[in-house]
Amino acid sequence: MFRGVNQINLDVKGRMAIPARYRDQISVQCAGHLVLTIDTEERCLLLYPIDEWDIIQAKIDALPSLNPVARRLQRLLVGHASDLDMDSHGRLLIPALLRDYAGLDKKTILLGQGRKFEIWDESNWNTTRDRYLQEVEGEALPEALLNLSL
Repeated sequence: MFRGVNQINLDVKGRMAIPARYRDQISVQCAGHLVLTIDTEERCLLLYPIDEWDIIQAKIDALPSLNPVARRLQRLLVGHASDLDMDSHGRLLIPALLRDYAGLDKKTILLGQGRKFEIWDESNWNTTRDRYLQEVEGEALPEALLNLSL
C-alpha cells in the first residue's frame, strides 16, 4: 500500500529516486518492474507495479474498440504506457515524452495513492492541491461519503 506525499528531485538525466520506505515493497511485489502512463484528468503521471498495471490494462483492453470514447482512452493510457525497471540505486528513468506531458522539471512530488503513485511537477501539485481544498469547502458531500468517519 503506497501512501504519503514525497518531495523528490529529478536529476539531469530525468531519473528519480524512489524513497527508501517504498523500495523493499516494490522489489518484493514486482521485482522493481513498474509501468508509467499519463493521467487523462490532470497533468500528472501514474506509476503502477506491473501486477497492478496488468489488471488495469486487461480492463482497458476489454473496452469496445468501436466506441470512440473507449478507443481514445485505450490510445491514451496504453499508448503512453512505458515499462520501467528500478535500478540498483532505487531510481527510475522517466521517459522524456512523459516528463514533457506532466511538465516535470527538477522538483517533483511522488504521491502515494494506495496501489499506485502519481508523479507531479511540484508547483503544479501545490496549485492543484490548493484548488482541491477550495473546492471541497463549497461542495456537498456525495451520499456515499456521508457515513465516512475520519
